[in-house]
Amino acid sequence: MNPKALELQARTQRFAVSVIEFCERLPKDTATQKIVGQLLDSAGSTDSNYRATCRARSTDEFIAKIGVAAEEADESKGWLELLVRSGKVSQDAAAALLKEADELTAIFVASRITARHNQEERKCIERQQRPKRRR
Repeated sequence: MNPKALELQARTQRFAVSVIEFCERLPKDTATQKIVGQLLDSAGSTDSNYRATCRARSTDEFIAKIGVAAEEADESKGWLELLVRSGKVSQDAAAALLKEADELTAIFVASRITARHNQEERKCIERQQRPKRRR
């Protein structure tokens, strides 16, 4: 696996661990704990889906899995924003995680766009290299 992919795997795992640590410090009221459950799921899924992306067996599978990782990172950001807007945590306390969720989402979206572009280029080249049929 290439070094960039390994570093991004480590980064998604650090994000998930940081979310766990963040959630352990939150209030224990019912609403907060419901949101915490969702946030833990989406942060963990960001990590696990990116790891699955790295094992994709085809470009189509890579594109699908990186899309799921992007959705999960964005969902994490949404739950973090809800915690802030509902007053369960301060903006300052969530700032680093919000930034990381946003950056991970952007990385995954850019990667998906690049993979799609490269896939289309390969298909175009393949079409151009096919022998033309005679009628």
